[in-house]
Amino acid sequence: MAEKTNANIGFEKQLWDAACVLWGHIPAAEYRKVIIGLIFLRYISAAFDKRYQELVEEGDGFEDDRDAYTMENVFFVPEEARWSTIASAAHTPEIGTVLDNAMRAIESENKTLKNVLPKNYASPDLDKRVLGDVVDIFTNNIDMSSTEESEDLLGRTYEYCIAQFAEKEGVGGGEFYTPSSVVKTLVSILRPFDNCRVYDCCCGSGGMFVQSAKFIQAHSGKRGTISVYGQEANADTWKMAKMNMAIRGIDADFGPYQADTFTNDLHPTLKADFILAQILRLIIIHGIRINFLMMLDGNMVYLRQEMPTMHGSSI
Repeated sequence: MAEKTNANIGFEKQLWDAACVLWGHIPAAEYRKVIIGLIFLRYISAAFDKRYQELVEEGDGFEDDRDAYTMENVFFVPEEARWSTIASAAHTPEIGTVLDNAMRAIESENKTLKNVLPKNYASPDLDKRVLGDVVDIFTNNIDMSSTEESEDLLGRTYEYCIAQFAEKEGVGGGEFYTPSSVVKTLVSILRPFDNCRVYDCCCGSGGMFVQSAKFIQAHSGKRGTISVYGQEANADTWKMAKMNMAIRGIDADFGPYQADTFTNDLHPTLKADFILAQILRLIIIHGIRINFLMMLDGNMVYLRQEMPTMHGSSI
């Protein structure tokens, strides 16, 4: 496994191996959708297994009690959605159906995820032998047991997929992903507090909220004491944001569907404690690239990065 740093998720090579298995069997644009769903299942199952073993060792008989998991912000995973069930079916013709049923079982457990999780693994367009090989890679080569709950795992996976597959898709990456260093800087400046409400009008995969929750926990020792509001125009990214919040037990309202904030504000009456609005406008002035970042009090915070360009141009 790759060395874990703040800039990676620790298993990029394994993700690339999984993509190579899929190569030629599905369009490049579909790679990330298949992988994101498997990452989600693998992550929640790893967190569940870790908590399950803790409860067994405690010996009080609470290992099947949902509250014993949710109180620790661990997603309770139904038996049919646990990775052990999926791994055992990897090389059967029913693996696609097993994965789709796992997604449905999770949606049934968490109503906020209804119609959010991918359920296209049983599609006849996806070779089940190939899908089984990908599941094997996730089973044998990707270890998430030490993944921090405060990490924007799905967002970073998505970022990696965009970077690797954009050339194959014949287009640019499209969706913008905020570097973790920028996210940490913004949250450290805002210093969100217990029981606060944070709003992000272009929330992407929810990385700002993940970092805000981590900041609050680090300074108060509490979890789940943040309410987040946001919206996202891209349907796939909006679904990822809901998945990211659900697996961490963060109270989130991203609206009933994806929408563009500028043309369809889903939170017109919201009064938030903090507004974390990333990249309202990217302009280039006199060879200086400036990313404008707005905060609640109206001040403008910006990060500068030298780059050669024609004076006065903007994008």
